[in-house]
Amino acid sequence: MTLIKSISGIRGTIGGKTADNLTPIDAVKFASAYGTFIKNRNPNKGKIKVVIGRDARLSGKMISSLVANTLVGLGIDVVDLGLSTTPTVEVAVPLEKADGGIILTASHNPKQWNALKLLNERGEFLNGEDGKVILQAAENDDYEFAEVDDLGSYSRDKTYLEKHIQEVLNLELVDVEAIRNAGFKVVVDGVNSTGGVFIPALLKELNVECVELYCEPNGHFPHNPEPLKEHLTDISELVVKEKADFGIVVDPDVDRLALICEDGSMFGEEYTLVACADYVLGRMGGGNTVSNLSSSRALRDVTQKHGGTYTASAVGEVNVVIAMKETDTVIGGEGNGGIIYPASHYGRDSLVGVALFLSHLARTKMSCKALRESYPAYFMSKNKIQLTPEIDVDKILADMATKYANEDINTIDGVKIDFEKEWVHLRKSNTEPIIRIYTESDSQKNADALAERIIEEIKEIIA
Repeated sequence: MTLIKSISGIRGTIGGKTADNLTPIDAVKFASAYGTFIKNRNPNKGKIKVVIGRDARLSGKMISSLVANTLVGLGIDVVDLGLSTTPTVEVAVPLEKADGGIILTASHNPKQWNALKLLNERGEFLNGEDGKVILQAAENDDYEFAEVDDLGSYSRDKTYLEKHIQEVLNLELVDVEAIRNAGFKVVVDGVNSTGGVFIPALLKELNVECVELYCEPNGHFPHNPEPLKEHLTDISELVVKEKADFGIVVDPDVDRLALICEDGSMFGEEYTLVACADYVLGRMGGGNTVSNLSSSRALRDVTQKHGGTYTASAVGEVNVVIAMKETDTVIGGEGNGGIIYPASHYGRDSLVGVALFLSHLARTKMSCKALRESYPAYFMSKNKIQLTPEIDVDKILADMATKYANEDINTIDGVKIDFEKEWVHLRKSNTEPIIRIYTESDSQKNADALAERIIEEIKEIIA
């Protein structure tokens, strides 16, 4: 059982002992620290408002109730969206003119996990500096609750399914007419969470025939909720059986989007962003893009094809967003299927990704498979090497950077070594003594071979 505290929130498994797991006491404590932070950030404001929402996991209602009532106890007005998505809460915060937001979701983690993800007044994840303040407040029990006459209010708002969808349909580059006239048929795997409600509702508005698979938001995940190939055999088979144009898979909080081609093969999580970026850059006549260091080189290739500049950021959504703002990026995200489209908002949004992808497919009149084959072919390998606690991981990374000093080296987040036809990214874990090793090359065999070579070189350094 585990409790992980980070600058982006608190994440853990339900049950067990306080401070070792995500117990009711830990949820209240961390919500108290966040609420106090928001109040201190707005000292001259009357009532503070915070938007909350949750995915469908089994512990969601319990954690949501604890968080909502804690905020009310601090004198904060709470607008509860109920069953929602991460991007929906992100959209709602500025629309509600709220001072922050909390999403109760453990994203792609299994059902025993839950988390509090924290947003600022723009509906964006908190930066590292703000996150540290909240962690310190929770550590010191540094918060003060309101007296009875100053308690906050609680209200439910069930309108944001429609509001979020309308925000997507209003985007200039979402070609609603072309999609509605294309006659698409799509299979949706909502992993029995809120994507099973929001994605079919969006498709209905776009006149897309939707075959629902695991779309009952009951929190009983039918497979590992991370949208990886090995977890998606059911939808792959159903896409072929239904003769659908493609399949859509989202994680429980709907910020990661994976696609299945009409023959049941994977479009590839890395290529979700590539395809959406290709469409946006093509319609805009170019523009800049950003993804994190562990994402596919294919985005760089597509960006350069359209005359734009590609930038790699440190891993983590907040780091991607910072880089996007610094480089005036028109679209960016993460290679795990996270689309960030600033014309909508600065957060990963699968609804936006679905609408952009449908627009691309409708306008090109290509099949999903043909579109995938039109992009550069890269293959990734993801590995890790287990270390003992006394080993100096930073020194290992520094030694690897020195060893490959003649190559293109990036050290903003671990060490990334760019070779002519392939790359490797080495990152240390913040929670356990391991080095994560990501490689990409022009074939799976070469990507795996590069990873094996790097692992052996690290072992030599340790010996």
